[in-house]
Amino acid sequence: MTAPKFEMLENRVRKNARHLAKWAKRENVTCWRVYDRDIPELPITIDTYEGALVINDYRHLDEAGERGGGDEWLEEASLAAKRALDATDVFIKRRESFTHRDGRQYERLEDSGTWRTVREGGHQFRVNLSGYVDTGLFLDHRITRAKVAAEPGARMLNLFAYTGSFSVYAAAAGKQTTTVDLSKTYLEWANENLALNGLTSEIIHADVREFLTEAKRAGRTWDVIVVDPPTFSNSKRMDYTWDVQRDHASLLDDVLDVWSRTGAVWFSTNKRRFRLQYERADVDISDQTHATTPLDFKDAKAHYAYRISR
Repeated sequence: MTAPKFEMLENRVRKNARHLAKWAKRENVTCWRVYDRDIPELPITIDTYEGALVINDYRHLDEAGERGGGDEWLEEASLAAKRALDATDVFIKRRESFTHRDGRQYERLEDSGTWRTVREGGHQFRVNLSGYVDTGLFLDHRITRAKVAAEPGARMLNLFAYTGSFSVYAAAAGKQTTTVDLSKTYLEWANENLALNGLTSEIIHADVREFLTEAKRAGRTWDVIVVDPPTFSNSKRMDYTWDVQRDHASLLDDVLDVWSRTGAVWFSTNKRRFRLQYERADVDISDQTHATTPLDFKDAKAHYAYRISR
């Protein structure tokens, strides 16, 4: 017999899916969030990637490192979601152990993963539904990607590019793109995403801070720049630690040094307690967080986004 709270979850997921289905079809959205921790005692998110479900478990760990309800609780929640959406493929990600890093985590998991090709905004993307803590496509940024692609200017720079989704959107809009990341794995993934769409980009394997120093020295500039850094990093490939709250102002100064002032600089972070501490007399900064948070995300802090213009 199903517990009342899981019946409640099943009903809520079914209701949400019914409510959002027309919107998703109208917007040509095939990957979206069906359930976003709507019910406090059921702290999970459920995303559909063209019918395959990814469930993120956000239950707190107790002092013994256990989650309330254990694996049986999560199995019941998973079954409720499957019944509500008539789904066969469900992938579960346990997130709480990473929250001390306060941000998205790109870590690889034990298995090689389940790869799918999905569509968004008329573009194709490779996603890994089980091999990483994140799938390779951040659904909360689909509006941001479209806004970046619509900016004026011929050249676009994608910093901390991850799997290159911003580069795909910009290149499809006719921009010459430069894609920079410290991870060869994610740059290869970005190349796959670009190739899927018949696009190319200048791919650069580098630490972003070092890249910006060299780009300024070489006199290079870009019309549109996207900056979506991790919340925290102490990678062995870097000779410093990175903290987005502490370091974003100095990073943005470096970014503006290679900006042509033609289009805009877009800065984003998913640090939940982030506070922008940046001002310059020669630019305008507008908070685009609300405008770039999609309808299917109930979490107002899914990300913060800012547009810097002349």
